[in-house]
Amino acid sequence: MSLLVVGLSHRSAPVSVLERAALAPEARGKLLQDALAAEPAAEAAVLSTCNRIELYADVDKFHAGVAELSTQLAVHSGVGLDELTPYLYVHYEDRAVHHLFSVACGLDSMVVGEGQILGQIKDALALGQELHTAGRLLNDLFQQALRVGKRAHNETGIDRAGQSLVTFGLAELATAEGAAEVTDWAAGKRALVIGAGSMSSLAAATLARAGVREIAVANRTLERAERLAAGLAEPRTAAAAGAAAGPAARAVPMESVPAELARADVVVSCTGATGLVLTAEDLRDALAARTGPAAPGGPGLRLLDLAMPRDIDPAAHRVRGVRLVDIETLAEASADAPMAADVDRVRTIVSEEVAAFGAAQRAAHITPTVVALRTMAADVVRSEMARLNGRLPGLDDKERAEITQTVRRVVDKLLHAPTVRVKQLAGEPGGAGYADALRELFDLDPKAVAAVSRADSGDSERERA
Repeated sequence: MSLLVVGLSHRSAPVSVLERAALAPEARGKLLQDALAAEPAAEAAVLSTCNRIELYADVDKFHAGVAELSTQLAVHSGVGLDELTPYLYVHYEDRAVHHLFSVACGLDSMVVGEGQILGQIKDALALGQELHTAGRLLNDLFQQALRVGKRAHNETGIDRAGQSLVTFGLAELATAEGAAEVTDWAAGKRALVIGAGSMSSLAAATLARAGVREIAVANRTLERAERLAAGLAEPRTAAAAGAAAGPAARAVPMESVPAELARADVVVSCTGATGLVLTAEDLRDALAARTGPAAPGGPGLRLLDLAMPRDIDPAAHRVRGVRLVDIETLAEASADAPMAADVDRVRTIVSEEVAAFGAAQRAAHITPTVVALRTMAADVVRSEMARLNGRLPGLDDKERAEITQTVRRVVDKLLHAPTVRVKQLAGEPGGAGYADALRELFDLDPKAVAAVSRADSGDSERERA
């Protein structure tokens, strides 16, 4: 079996295609189950974010695997296979490992170095575990990717190479108004955050730290909006003790969004909606409804759309008084962002970790064969001792035990050096063939080797549980 990834991202596809191919949360589980039901795949995991959709699988046939995973992505994204295929990329075995580790470190992100991808990789692994589509290979792979990503952030300054999409987007809005810092631009503003998921929560927290004076959180499930608003307002309760005061935060139902738009200075939207949340007409109406300092001709509306598919009508760019930054804008702006010198160090870390992961996987591949060989040797010892007991029935227990121990030591010493060496050789590139060589040389029963593999897999599942 071999690792295969088929996917598309902001690097391979235009935003218009990514937007249409975006997977709703409930569609991800069905994609995994259907991918696993297909003959080439034994394991499957899906990494779906606002700017990438990738399907990972352990397959026994490369070409059949590529064809099946591509078809599954097309079926579940709703984008025709002929249209989707030109934007798909394929990585196999070590290249697939290298790709995921690079993604985990933020090297493949729209904004290099952003750390949110680690949470998304963790979510992808959790879904695969929950649905039992991630087996030993993908569990090992994704858990190691999380460790590699954390190592990159701990050992280098990759965080300085870029910012999160939220921070980068707000910086774009601030720069458009001539502000050197987001804090200078955001201070005293009213904000509306639409959505209460992880990205919206990050946006709300970033705005609160930047100094906005008021945040309204709108969400279809009001309870989630209330939890987010309560968390944002908590610092206010400690103001008397000398802590920094937080913004005035409140939750509002989605029906109140038009009224909140008329009051807001900055809007961040990131929902899971499949259609537009804010149309150009909504924005015109909001500006027309303003009175006092926020009337038309004032500072207008500043919008950050982090959703995929997008929440805000692209035609908002043409509405007077509106400035919109969306995923497409961020892709263009971040392409010119300066790269930190630490990026090279992170690439080195990725290369080291890919080599170590490959060696560990290859070594693990031969372990069932070595165990089966030692089991066969132990069976031979037992058989020969039983034959000896029949021929020499007069041996006492002490003599019999000494002979048994001697025979076992001889067998262990004969097997020790070759089994240690074969594990070392198996960990090197091209070492997978040593397991086959052992099976042929010692005429090992393939069923015995498979039984060890199944037992090891069962132990791993119990450990994770």
